[in-house]
Amino acid sequence: MRVKLEDVCVRGSSSLKQSDVIDKTGKYPIYGAAGYIGNVDFYHQDQPYVAVVKDGAGIGRTSLYPAKSSVIGTMQYLLPKENVLPEYLCYVVKYMHLEKYFTGATIPHIYFKDYKKEEFNLDILDRQKEIVNILGRIECVISSRQQELQKLDELIKARFVEMFGDININDKNWNCEPLGDLCTIVRGGSPRPIEQFLGGNVPWIKIGDATDGDNIYLSSTKEHIIQEGVRKSRLVKSGSLIFANCGVSLGFARIITFDGCIHDGWLAMEDIDERLDKVFLLQALNQMTEHFRAIAPAGTQPNLNTTIMKAYKQVIPPIELQRDFIRFAEQVDKSKVAIQAALDKSQLLFDSLMQKYFG
Repeated sequence: MRVKLEDVCVRGSSSLKQSDVIDKTGKYPIYGAAGYIGNVDFYHQDQPYVAVVKDGAGIGRTSLYPAKSSVIGTMQYLLPKENVLPEYLCYVVKYMHLEKYFTGATIPHIYFKDYKKEEFNLDILDRQKEIVNILGRIECVISSRQQELQKLDELIKARFVEMFGDININDKNWNCEPLGDLCTIVRGGSPRPIEQFLGGNVPWIKIGDATDGDNIYLSSTKEHIIQEGVRKSRLVKSGSLIFANCGVSLGFARIITFDGCIHDGWLAMEDIDERLDKVFLLQALNQMTEHFRAIAPAGTQPNLNTTIMKAYKQVIPPIELQRDFIRFAEQVDKSKVAIQAALDKSQLLFDSLMQKYFG
């Protein structure tokens, strides 16, 4: 049966602020945009419900929460009516991708009045239970695969520390030299307004191009710029190591497999000394993310300039030891590829079933 979202739930609101629950205790959980905040001695909802992030970061994110709990004011209560299971409603709302209804530039918002008319297929309660069970099982498989990938990432990091120690303090006393003496470090540049320089054939490397997935190699970009844009940017060579030097992505590194221009949020490291394997250097820089955040000049966003990075003392273990680590990491990466393929297959099945059940 085709129905509207407003046919199966009632909107509820919260006036609670996160500061209202600081230092509170109790047995009733309270949730915010990022999930569980803490426990308090009261609750707003006595039955399970769905909540949607309606303001700020994570807008549209949808969660199912238990009876005798509450959310803060950046969340929208969607209280299920008798014709729908809370779990089923949660899947329905996730399927709708409510983030597409956002308004506002500085702080995005979504409003119930804008999405309450969205339609979907509503099954009878017994069929809802079956659908919830099927989707729940697939989500468990997806979660398991994601955890496997995370554990393999942790294995690589643990092996790095086992072989090279804590390079934050260089507890194995490796030889160190300023990074600027070991490679050429340059900063990217962004032609502005960028819209006037798009549509060419030169790859335009933005931070977002490198944050999809965890492959250390970047092989393509979503956008390309014209030659006039190249003159206002920084063209770097295939094989260069690029390093995010500002904002929330600071410390994020990739090796590019093509010539392209880098956004001003990147530093590029070229002509790397033969005593350093670039894959080892990438892993070493990733190990130092918190250090880089700590030494970045104060400001709205942490920002590392070329002067700071050139002065950074880079450890130089024996090249054969570096290559031993890389061979280990490559073997782990093969396992990750297989797990990622299984994860992608499970996600595709989940998405297709969501479309089948609710579309």
